[in-house]
Amino acid sequence: MFITFHSYKGGTGKTLLSVNLAMTLTAKGKKVCLLDLDLRAPSLSSTFNNKAPYWVNDYLSRLCDVENILTESTPDYINDGSLFVGLANPSTEAIREMSAKDRKWEMEALGRLLSLKDTLLNELGFDYIICDSSPGLQYSSINTIVVADIALVVTSVDRSDVAGTQRMLHDLYDLYEKKTGVIVNKVPQTVLSGKIPLKLDTHKLPLIEMVPCSCDILNSAGEYLFAFNNTQHPLNQSMDKIVNKIQNW
Repeated sequence: MFITFHSYKGGTGKTLLSVNLAMTLTAKGKKVCLLDLDLRAPSLSSTFNNKAPYWVNDYLSRLCDVENILTESTPDYINDGSLFVGLANPSTEAIREMSAKDRKWEMEALGRLLSLKDTLLNELGFDYIICDSSPGLQYSSINTIVVADIALVVTSVDRSDVAGTQRMLHDLYDLYEKKTGVIVNKVPQTVLSGKIPLKLDTHKLPLIEMVPCSCDILNSAGEYLFAFNNTQHPLNQSMDKIVNKIQNW
């Protein structure tokens, strides 16, 4: 199953959620591949070290095979499952190069993504591919939506983010008729308790989870995996709920 995390704009926490969903599935004994397809603002390389000889950028540019971009990153505390990551090149030169790609390249990259999905799921035996995509309506993010089996759209409670997400759900996801769920992240207790209503029109798409805002996450300086030190952490509990909903979709 190919799962894409998408958002209207950056800063919603989709990278944190994609990493922790990948970890949760791995901890449940699954073989998981986590891909950084936010080629214009890659961030997973700050959490994982690339031990592979190539980057995701290279695969999309037909410079290597799928196997050449994967690094095993299974944490020591996980015994049954396995986690592999494919990272986007974070160098300024690579980001500038990706930003200059034209529509023809993006169309060819879609074909490479479809081939990647087939290889990982059918030849290499992965159970899940988790993709952290570019925010917004760029060709690269649309490609990941087209390839996905499930798209998880992440928004915060910020008014501009909610408004943009609603427009995107209506204009883009209606067009592709993709299995789509909405995750509201960084939700304050006033909203969770119902004291302040969340005014979000999901256009009849399911609201998968409302992830509580946690000050320790905001203060963790990008340490995406820290919550696994505490199985009772709200982030862990939200991840378990998301996994259950995905598996029962």
